[in-house]
Amino acid sequence: MKVSIKVTSDFLCPWCRIADARLKQVIETLPDAVEVEVNWFPFELNPDMPFSGMDRKDYRSAKFGSWEYSQRLDDRTEQSASGDGVVFNYAAIKRVPNTLAAHRLVWFTPEGAARTRLVERIFHAYFQDGRDIGDIHILADIATENGMHRETALRFLRSDAGVEEVKQLENLARQGRINSVPSFEIDGNQITGAVSKEELHRQIMEAHDNHQRPEVRND
Repeated sequence: MKVSIKVTSDFLCPWCRIADARLKQVIETLPDAVEVEVNWFPFELNPDMPFSGMDRKDYRSAKFGSWEYSQRLDDRTEQSASGDGVVFNYAAIKRVPNTLAAHRLVWFTPEGAARTRLVERIFHAYFQDGRDIGDIHILADIATENGMHRETALRFLRSDAGVEEVKQLENLARQGRINSVPSFEIDGNQITGAVSKEELHRQIMEAHDNHQRPEVRND
């Protein structure tokens, strides 16, 4: 039986990017006998963000009181990710995006390896390349890089398909007491934050070991 890993995150969250990288590295080091099934769930940190997004400097200065303090927070995430192979190219990021369309595109992509690759590509596009992942044309380009036909992606993104479904998934997350991201649910055990690789590995192996224990019958 595969270990179920459910990840709830948002694409503008640097800690979610770190968590994505750590999970990938942990999975690559698991013993061959340990199989995992990863799925991704949406969480908009800024659901009221205009669809066109906002200038990052203006937004962060208003949110955190000053641009200087915002930059110190950026430095903190860079330092935290120093051993995880994550590049934060904050100088390239000009806008804070509305992430609903990105979450819809993930929902539209079949579960499994293709969805996981798309999540990683969107994170990379935003945090390393500084691309505006709120722009449906850029998202269509990213979908194409992930093997989807561009016109198929663009036609979907231009529609309202998936909006209600993504919103329902977000509501379910909040009903499940997820108030911050990243959040992992590993075989029903929920942990929140950019937890260490060691902790992720321990949790996954514990879930795997639980699967190996013989079922106790009472009949």
